[in-house]
Amino acid sequence: MPRYRRNVDAATIAGLLADPARLKVVAALALGAGTIEEVSEASGLSLKEVALAARRLGRAGLVSRDRHALALRAELFGAAARAAAEAAPPPEPLSEDPAQDAVLSAFVRDGRLTSIPAHRSKRLVVLDHLVRVFEPGVRYPEREVNVLLAVWHPDVAALRRYLVDEGLLTREAGVYWRSGGYVEV
Repeated sequence: MPRYRRNVDAATIAGLLADPARLKVVAALALGAGTIEEVSEASGLSLKEVALAARRLGRAGLVSRDRHALALRAELFGAAARAAAEAAPPPEPLSEDPAQDAVLSAFVRDGRLTSIPAHRSKRLVVLDHLVRVFEPGVRYPEREVNVLLAVWHPDVAALRRYLVDEGLLTREAGVYWRSGGYVEV
């Protein structure tokens, strides 16, 4: 009985799946193919291409092989993802204030606003964070305001309205300027 690696790291998996043939083999196996012939039919790869990809995936421990039967060891993908998440450094705080950072961490992911907070107190924390993209003393046409806010969230009209309603931006004749919020000096 062949021995398989128990742990495969996420980088190794990503490297293996960067090859289109191996990716197709994994996809076919994940969708239920169980033999070299079935994987070939499902993936559009030749039997030789499937065999070569399966051999490489097998050496890494991601695929087990018994003659023509293949099985994906899907549990290794989850284990690698969990290990990578545990090893990842903690995210940089979005605010020096722990309470504000907690609110921002709940609503901002990868530089994007996941949703606009319903509670005013949380929304104010998020809006104060967003308004920092506008420089004090600079006037912005509505089109430019929309572009700057679209980086954060697709509902630019709601963000614009909240920023004006809370006194963080002022609007006159379609031109906006920053009129509130924390400013670093």
